[in-house]
Amino acid sequence: MDEEQLSGMLTNFKDEIIHEFRHQIGIQGEEFQHKLDLVVEGQQMLVERMDRMEARLEGVEQRLDKVEVKVDAVDMKLNDLAVDLSAHRKDTEAHHGVYRVKEQ
Repeated sequence: MDEEQLSGMLTNFKDEIIHEFRHQIGIQGEEFQHKLDLVVEGQQMLVERMDRMEARLEGVEQRLDKVEVKVDAVDMKLNDLAVDLSAHRKDTEAHHGVYRVKEQ
């Protein structure tokens, strides 16, 4: 085998290595892009879920506001009732002969 054939074989071998290296880099790049696409898709799904959850929470917040208004109204009615009951009790206790309130 002469020097020229050896040089040709080395050049061929080098070209095959370069070709295989580029091929492997291309495959790895595609795999990386695929995985990156999956991560992006997952993030988009999470954003959509968060948007839906935010919309639901806004609805719940509005309902809770309505409940709070109703509870405040009931509280006011109970306070008024307590005042009326207290006034009624004082009035009935002032008239011992007619009315009597007994606690058990």
